[in-house]
Amino acid sequence: MTPEEPPRFRVHPSPIGDILIVTTVDGIVTLHPFDGPLHTEIERVALRLRAVPVPDEGTDAADSVFDVAIDQLDEYFEGDRREFELPLDWRLVRGFTRAALEAVCDIPYGETASYGEVAVMAGTERAARAVGTACATTPFSIVVPVHRVVRADGSLGEYGGRPDMKRFLVELEQGPGIPQAPSAADPGGAEATDAAGAEGLDASSDETEADAPGASVDAKLAAGV
Repeated sequence: MTPEEPPRFRVHPSPIGDILIVTTVDGIVTLHPFDGPLHTEIERVALRLRAVPVPDEGTDAADSVFDVAIDQLDEYFEGDRREFELPLDWRLVRGFTRAALEAVCDIPYGETASYGEVAVMAGTERAARAVGTACATTPFSIVVPVHRVVRADGSLGEYGGRPDMKRFLVELEQGPGIPQAPSAADPGGAEATDAAGAEGLDASSDETEADAPGASVDAKLAAGV
């Protein structure tokens, strides 16, 4: 990315709320639902990228990354897509976090895996806590399906203060039919949970519940991922 080619963004509506899509010349650098003001999200992303995303004017060819991403998201929410085929720019993800998120991508549609199981898939058996952090700080929601990662006892967890969103995505994939869309988040609740970063430990494991699709970028900044 050069100063002449700033990151660009679009906002796309979905059953779980508006989704912010930001791209660079290398692909999608972040894709996540958000509840707060758009300008606040843009400022947070700009801080991470050290460049201010500008609105996409939609002047590119019909097969631009934005158009392809939006088409695939719509197909997913309609129950017609099980895998995403999108170029991802991983520049905001480092170290084990990337290994964990790539392992999450291997969880089949309609299935779930525990943090510990994902740690094994990522090649570090005792890294369940780190998997929780990776899920909480991922810049990619839905297209990297952190909603498929659950607690050791099979419960879904809080999902950054939006357990209804996580349940919607899991039920969408497990079917049958399209589940009822989640209601709007409690402005205070989600922010407080995201700021906390993680829930209490499962007494039977060393896992944390810190997964949050589109976890607030504040949490991402704090984690320094």
